Amino acid sequence: MRYVTLNTDAEMPIIGLGTWQAKPGEVYQAIRWAIKLGYTSFDCAAIYGNETEIGQALHDAVREGDIKREQLFIISKLWNDSHRPEDVRPALEKTLEDLQLEYLDLYLMHWPVAQRKGTGIPQQQEDWLPLAEVPLEVTWAEMEKAYNDELVKAVGISNFNKKRLEDLIEKAEVVPAVNQVENHPLLQQQDLVDFCQKNGIAVMAYSPLGSSRQSDNKNVLDNEVIKEIAERLDVTPAQVALAWQMQRGIAVIPKSVHEDRLKENFAAQAIVLDDADMEKIASLDEGYRFISGDVFLNPQAGYDEIWN
Repeated sequence: MRYVTLNTDAEMPIIGLGTWQAKPGEVYQAIRWAIKLGYTSFDCAAIYGNETEIGQALHDAVREGDIKREQLFIISKLWNDSHRPEDVRPALEKTLEDLQLEYLDLYLMHWPVAQRKGTGIPQQQEDWLPLAEVPLEVTWAEMEKAYNDELVKAVGISNFNKKRLEDLIEKAEVVPAVNQVENHPLLQQQDLVDFCQKNGIAVMAYSPLGSSRQSDNKNVLDNEVIKEIAERLDVTPAQVALAWQMQRGIAVIPKSVHEDRLKENFAAQAIVLDDADMEKIASLDEGYRFISGDVFLNPQAGYDEIWN
């Protein structure tokens, strides 16, 4: 297993298993398979609606001796409806209860957006809380308290652009350990990656293989450059895309519920790309997002942009 060293000095596995859109009844088995294959890092979130099943899988794996709790690196995220100071700790405690854990290894603010309690994806004007009413640094201060109280071993953010991150760092007592963002060969965000790494913030890539939203002309794994490298190295396109990220020092959390795919993704750690192949993949960047974030835009509430 390869690792990324966080600014807390903790060692975060460079590859983990994503659980977004993992259906009930599937994610339990995927977790159990993954642990037997060597995975120790699992990326969860309250909004995914499957933390209870994940928690049972983790509990059973530890109880049956497949792994020890201290070997696991468990990540979860604060949903947008719990940004008010009084809501942060209860949301964390609910996640800990669902996951059957006493602490998280990493807790992330899921989006730089505050919403009314009980909302999922915002549908109407009143679902948003104005940014001026619940500034990000106020929410962050409560996450810092959870870190200081050792309910979480590290705190970070997700879907933060450089400007929001700069603003948060300026006001924070604890610098985020991780920024989890969409990142793949078609969306490389090198400026953001450079800024994070320069400031001791590890980058974690979600959707590192693209997304189920891929089309014929926007498909990471069908890209001719990726396929040519894979064929030449006798590996899969997915392994090339993952190896490229890890070689940039970026952690990856590909999602799968299939045992053969889990094994294939994990094995990408052993692949080394030469400079020429790294440059070829770097040339593919076109700033293309599979996750637009547009559903969270609301200029009236102070959310007139997410990415810029």
